Amino acid sequence: MIEFKSVVKTYDNGTTAVDDLSFVAPTGKITVLVGPSGCGKTTTLRMVNRLIEQSSGSILLGGEDNARTDTIRMRRRIGYVIQNAGLFPHQTVLDNVCAVPFLNKSDRRASRERALDLLELVGLDRSYASRYPWQLSGGQQQRVGVARALAADPPYMLMDEPFSAVDPIVRKQLQDEFLKIQADLAKTIVMVTHDIEEALKLGDQIVVLKEGGVLAQVGSPAEILANPADQFVADFLGVSRGYHALSFERIDRLPLEATPAVRVHERLLGQASDWVVACGENDEPLGWAEADGETLTADRITVAAPVSLPRGSLRELLDAVLASPSGRAIVVNDGGTYAGTIGHESVMRGAMGSLETERAS
Repeated sequence: MIEFKSVVKTYDNGTTAVDDLSFVAPTGKITVLVGPSGCGKTTTLRMVNRLIEQSSGSILLGGEDNARTDTIRMRRRIGYVIQNAGLFPHQTVLDNVCAVPFLNKSDRRASRERALDLLELVGLDRSYASRYPWQLSGGQQQRVGVARALAADPPYMLMDEPFSAVDPIVRKQLQDEFLKIQADLAKTIVMVTHDIEEALKLGDQIVVLKEGGVLAQVGSPAEILANPADQFVADFLGVSRGYHALSFERIDRLPLEATPAVRVHERLLGQASDWVVACGENDEPLGWAEADGETLTADRITVAAPVSLPRGSLRELLDAVLASPSGRAIVVNDGGTYAGTIGHESVMRGAMGSLETERAS
């Protein structure tokens, strides 16, 4: 774990960037630092690996005071990911990933093989190994940056707005990929972001800071959404706080409807005003189609993303209902095959019940 104990950072001009900060980043979890500009998020992050020295207090890495540890040895045990990846432009992708293992004098052949494995882990083919950073897209460079941070198998990782410099589609892909990696590797991670949606999605724990580096609240995303500590935290979360809270509500208690399903190349029997679920050959839902007696072809399908029954959230379900031409969300079981639909009335009852529970708490 990473523990902050009464940490203060005051600059020579008298400015206090971080003021009496105490919290614990649990082992194997992602702790996300959020707050307005000037609240000391990046300063807090950089004090962990002593890129910035704290004025007082202590920061413990696995119980060891970072101020009493050899700086170079400590930094080589901490993966560091920043905006725009920060890759060495004169080195190939493979050499970028191997940078820290080579500094640690690890076996070069073993390090290169691990680097190739890591490229695949972050979603890049091994053929990228011989390319240079300028030959990659922004999203690909960011993936290489994550691979480089993981190369020495560090117990700790620091991430400073790692996905903010890419477009929204790539950002979502990188976030999803990173969560898969973290599920396997369980690193102790402290991350900075200005995006509250990203914090709620990635964080096991959220640390909200006020201006001047004052701690406002620490808790899980669900806890902070349900019970903000004060008006500052509530205002920071914004008016969509209740909507965000639906991300942590399961949907398995809502009733399924047996909406008819039709496979591609079958006839769409029924009333012309009816909507049916269009499925592929393996009963995987593709979207919606109007039942007008004609044969179902691919160009007649209104594409819709299904919601997974075991893992889906009430927020995903609400999004699916709002985007659906039928006012219903398509639900799949754990194997990805069609399970049924859930109508907007059931979704709204579930959402209102969730909000009532939040207000009561």
